Amino acid sequence: QVQLVESGGGLVQAGDSLRLSCAASGRTFSDYDMGWFRQAPGKEREFVTSISRSGYNVRYADSVRGRFAISGDIAKNTVYLLMNSLKPEDTAVHFCAAGSERGGYNVWGQGTQVTVSS
Repeated sequence: QVQLVESGGGLVQAGDSLRLSCAASGRTFSDYDMGWFRQAPGKEREFVTSISRSGYNVRYADSVRGRFAISGDIAKNTVYLLMNSLKPEDTAVHFCAAGSERGGYNVWGQGTQVTVSS
């Protein structure tokens, strides 16, 4: 079973950039489809982006397409979420997850807080 630990969150201003990291251990992240999700206060968790285990299939939520990018570093066993042109509505706890796009994500990290001030 893989374990996931996110880092890189923080308080930034609108228009700034952040890069979140999701360090995997126990197994290689490329054994799984990997996703980023987020949950804002009072709202349900929502999908942000995902990358298939092959690396060929990448999806983005409409709200982040063109601003965010998911990538992975096999050597570091880490998945990244690069977030550009951040907006106050991006404020949320961001989680990475491992699993299957079809069967569901069943391994989750603890999350990292991203706060964007206007």
